[in-house]
Amino acid sequence: MKIDKILNEIDEQGDAHAGSSAENPIREDAFELSDIEKVALINKDVKKIMETLGLDLTDDSLKGTPQRVAKMFVNEIFAGLNPDKKPIASTFENKYKYGEMLVEKNITVYSTCEHHLLPIVGKAHVAYISKGRVIGLSKMNRIVDYFAKRPQVQERMTMQIVQELQKALGTPDVACVVDAKHLCVNSRGIRDIDSSTVTSEFGGAFKEQSVKREFLDYIKLDTTF
Repeated sequence: MKIDKILNEIDEQGDAHAGSSAENPIREDAFELSDIEKVALINKDVKKIMETLGLDLTDDSLKGTPQRVAKMFVNEIFAGLNPDKKPIASTFENKYKYGEMLVEKNITVYSTCEHHLLPIVGKAHVAYISKGRVIGLSKMNRIVDYFAKRPQVQERMTMQIVQELQKALGTPDVACVVDAKHLCVNSRGIRDIDSSTVTSEFGGAFKEQSVKREFLDYIKLDTTF
């Protein structure tokens, strides 16, 4: 089974996959322009690219494309670059004293490879063990989506998700596994349509083999309804 292969790859990786930084390379003046100003500028740049490619922008099918692309870049697929759009990670006291692992799996990931600006599509699996605080389930999905909506490297995104939840929950006991297809591999270059990329980040108790194994076993559960 594919999931067994993935879990074996994660076990073999150990901690060697961890990177040194979870920050996107953003300029200091990145937010001096408003979103409206950015859309206007990107509109002109996309129009220039299309004209350079020889496309006829007077055609009914193409004339609105530069504006659509500009709005999509700023308001949708790269909206996670804007810290004002960061989801509020509200947490609550763990009054019911739930002390076991909580796993939110199969969170859909739509991101963009920062090397070719092509889609990254896959699933994220996130878990934590409460140290007195719990977080709403939908907030976990929103945190994944926020860090996905930017030009990304999958390793960095995985680390960002874990670090944000650690900060919100006040515990190091957070883990994340992401399994995704990169269209820069699947649709160009080697054009390997079957390969996917697996990244993982294990914090606190999840570095213990027994806890890590429990989390990975939860991912294998069949939750088709």
